[in-house]
Amino acid sequence: MAQFVIKQTKTGFTFNLKANNKETIATSEVYNTKDSCKRGIKSVKRNAKAHVEDQTAKEVKKVSLPKYEIYKDKKGEFRFRLKAGNAQIIAVGEGYKSLAACKNGIASINKNAAKAEVVDE
Repeated sequence: MAQFVIKQTKTGFTFNLKANNKETIATSEVYNTKDSCKRGIKSVKRNAKAHVEDQTAKEVKKVSLPKYEIYKDKKGEFRFRLKAGNAQIIAVGEGYKSLAACKNGIASINKNAAKAEVVDE
């Protein structure tokens, strides 16, 4: 089963959404408290089925919030960020070599987030 894994850092709390195979699908920002981290998880669960805005496309089709934004990083890899209805970034993905792999990461969040259990590391 997929899991949101909460981890305490030196400066607060973060979460990773891990797929059934334990691979990390998405990561959060650093939250000041565990409660705010848990609220971030609820927001990902609530917004996981958002539409995708591919900002790497020749003609970008804008979509309303909440949404996933696909973009290229400085290394030329494809990445995504999930934005909530208030435009806050609530989760980000790793760098992917291909657009298709990036879209698969988003599809995995769509499939797994709603039923993922929350655990402390």
